[in-house]
Amino acid sequence: MEVIKIYHSCIAFCLGFILDCIIGDPEFLPHPVRWIGRLISFLDKKLYKENLSEKSKFMRGIILVVIVIVITAGLSLLIIIASYKIHIILGIFVESGMCFYCIAAKNLKDESMNVYHFLNIGDLAKSRKAVARIVGRDTDVLDEIGVAKAAIETVAESLNDGVIAPMFYLALGGGILGMVYKAVNTMDSMIGYKNQRYRYFGTAAAHTDDAFGFIPSRIAAFSMMASSFLLRYDAGNAFRIWKRDRHNHESPNSAQTESTCAGALRIQLAGDAYYDGKLEHKPLLGDNFRTVESRDIVRANILMYCSSILTAIVFISFKIIFGYFLY
Repeated sequence: MEVIKIYHSCIAFCLGFILDCIIGDPEFLPHPVRWIGRLISFLDKKLYKENLSEKSKFMRGIILVVIVIVITAGLSLLIIIASYKIHIILGIFVESGMCFYCIAAKNLKDESMNVYHFLNIGDLAKSRKAVARIVGRDTDVLDEIGVAKAAIETVAESLNDGVIAPMFYLALGGGILGMVYKAVNTMDSMIGYKNQRYRYFGTAAAHTDDAFGFIPSRIAAFSMMASSFLLRYDAGNAFRIWKRDRHNHESPNSAQTESTCAGALRIQLAGDAYYDGKLEHKPLLGDNFRTVESRDIVRANILMYCSSILTAIVFISFKIIFGYFLY
């Protein structure tokens, strides 16, 4: 990549991040992730057959992953190249739009703060409905503490999936690699389950998402620790809990940020939860120094935003330094 393109990509990255912070993800705007979702659904229907062997389902799942990544990368590359060839300003505008669509900090904050609002006015029924929009567990059995914990866990986990990981790939490969990551993450959210249908067919999607999120999740955890220090949260406890509990999750990445958040706020997260009426036993994260309260949702969001801004500054700095030495 030419040096000038690296600096253009830096500008697009910054604009995309700022746009997300200001307007988030309005539902009325067309969204590339919805198009990716339609592609995944189409391939799911075409490739999945109930009577196939486990090996065949697994192989077809790999084919789906490859097709989605190739199409996403190819179209993103064509759009960006065409835009920059027409005019540099247009290229930056288009790439910043891709960056904007990849990052989801404000949407995460808005959804979780909606939960906080209903908890704060004592409306448990509406807070359950609000948290059901951002979690996969059964919410009708949750009390106020359970609802608050679910929202906090989502903020902590989605800091990586929805903010740090997209920024990591945007910094590495601009809008093209950023869109590829969103495609991988969308595949995992749609077919990366261990139920009867996707246990084998969705394995490749789940493992690909784990691989893509491995490095960013560790970066996110350390960014949260640094932010905890800046915010005067308990940074020392955040590191201690991360070191002890970072593997207390079936996913190799989710507990990285959840454990750090639990330590920073001096609360206990995770544990048993109901999914489709079935109780699943899960390890706890953190120590129960105090009872979780609705205000912790606000604290988690402040931590999320501070970590996001800090990481964005680091990524942009490295990108600019790389461009300088390449020149």
